[in-house]
Amino acid sequence: MPVKIERDRVREMFSDIAPTYDLLNRLLSFGIDRIWRRAAVRALIDGLAFDRPARFLDLATGTGDVALAVRRRLPEDGGVQIVGADLAFPMLAIGRRKAEGRGAGVGFLQADALSLPFGEGAFDGAIIAFGLRNLEDRPAGLAEMARVLRPGGRLVVLEFGAPRGLFGGFYHFYFRWVLPVAGRIVSGHPTAYTYLPSTVSDFPAPGELCAMMGEAGLGEVRNRPMTGGIVQVYSGVRLGDA
Repeated sequence: MPVKIERDRVREMFSDIAPTYDLLNRLLSFGIDRIWRRAAVRALIDGLAFDRPARFLDLATGTGDVALAVRRRLPEDGGVQIVGADLAFPMLAIGRRKAEGRGAGVGFLQADALSLPFGEGAFDGAIIAFGLRNLEDRPAGLAEMARVLRPGGRLVVLEFGAPRGLFGGFYHFYFRWVLPVAGRIVSGHPTAYTYLPSTVSDFPAPGELCAMMGEAGLGEVRNRPMTGGIVQVYSGVRLGDA
């Protein structure tokens, strides 16, 4: 049975696990999550043309790792604006402290991905890492992300996949049985790391998500599997005249 996703529940859950979120990301992925995020940031920025000070949106930013990675990859003197948005305020508070400690020019705000407080075409690029599966309405979320992109602007989605074969068997065992127990012990939250595998199992297959991105108004849609298909990096550009 598909897991029911409720915005308030998602906000409360991620607020509760914010203090241990970064630690568990490193531990439970054996540090590979950093490689995935860097690859997604490269997919967002490399080859993207813009003729004005660039603006980037990191949606479902959590504690700001992706927003900070975008900042590191762009010139310091280019007038770049980076916004990290998330539902969970405790996550944003950690992201702000990290940005201040590193002297990074990243702004953070609390926002709903289904109703973003930005005008149409406000950003050159947008990225959402491990957050699309938590939206109550994924097609509406993708359409809203496309809306805030300028024509030719790029959207990147980083999400878990479903590897197959022997490797897939080990992965699914770890994801279903080891990860929830370790997550519960470290975070103290009874259900957060059980919810994670359930949302991943219900997530659309790559072909279906690529089609969904096309229906949201994005072109040049493609996906790239990483680490045997554990994650997928999707990208597309907003259609329309620049």
